[in-house]
Amino acid sequence: MTDHGLRERKKARTRQVIADAAARLFAQRGYEQVAVSDVAREAEVSEQTVYNYFQTKEQLVTDRDQLVQDELSRLIRTRAPGTTPAAAIREFVLDTVEGIRRIPAEQWRGELGFLAAISPTVYRLALEMSDRQATALATAIAETDTVAPEIARLRGIALASVFQIIIAEAGRRTREGQSQNQIADELLPAIEAVLDDLDAWLTQPRTKPAETVRRRLQAPPPLISPSPPGPANLYPEAGRQPAGGDVPGHSIPRDQGHF
Repeated sequence: MTDHGLRERKKARTRQVIADAAARLFAQRGYEQVAVSDVAREAEVSEQTVYNYFQTKEQLVTDRDQLVQDELSRLIRTRAPGTTPAAAIREFVLDTVEGIRRIPAEQWRGELGFLAAISPTVYRLALEMSDRQATALATAIAETDTVAPEIARLRGIALASVFQIIIAEAGRRTREGQSQNQIADELLPAIEAVLDDLDAWLTQPRTKPAETVRRRLQAPPPLISPSPPGPANLYPEAGRQPAGGDVPGHSIPRDQGHF
C-alpha cells in the first residue's frame, strides 16, 4: 500500500474514533451538555484535531450525512436504463436499516434518531440534513432523466423522506423502549413497503402534454354557467355578506412538523 493510502486509512480511523466518542458522550449526557473539548478528551486527541475533521459541533451528529448523500447520488446517476431512482437506492437504504443492529449499544442513544426525538436543536439539524439530501437527489435525477426541474425536486424530496422516516421512527421507538433488534425487525418491512410504493409511483407512465390538453378540451361544461363575480354571486342571500366580513371556510392552517 502506498504512503498516501496509509495516510487516508489513518485519517479515516481518527475520524471514526472522534465520531464514536461523541456518540457515547451524547448518549450519556445529551447533545446540549457535551462540548467539543469533552469529545476531544474522550477521543484522546486535541480539540484542534476534532475541528480538523468536524468543523462544527453539529457535524458530530450528522457525521455520515455527506457520505450517505454522495452514495445515494452515485446510485441514482449510475442506475441501469429502466431502473427507477427508488429501485436504485433500495439495497443501500435497507442495509441502513439493518445497520441499526450493528451500532454499539453504548452509542445508540447518541445517534441522530434518538437525539432528534429529544432535542429541538438536533431535530432542526435532521430537517436541514433531509433538505440537503433532497436537493442533491433532485440534481442527480435531473441529470439522468428527462423531467422538469419541479418534478425532479418533488422526486428528490420523496426519496429523502425515506431517510427522514427511518430517523424519526428509530428515535420514537427508542423512546418507547424498543431494542435495536426490535426496531430493525419492525422497521425493515415498513421501509420495504415505502420503497415499493415509490418505485410503483416512479414507474407509472407520464401523461403526454397533448393528451392532457385533449382531455381538458373534452371535459364536460360546468353544471352552473359562470357569471361575473360579485356580492350577489358569492353570497346568494340577496347579496348579504356574513357579519364582520368573514369568508366562510377560510382559515390559516397550523404549521406542523415533519417528525
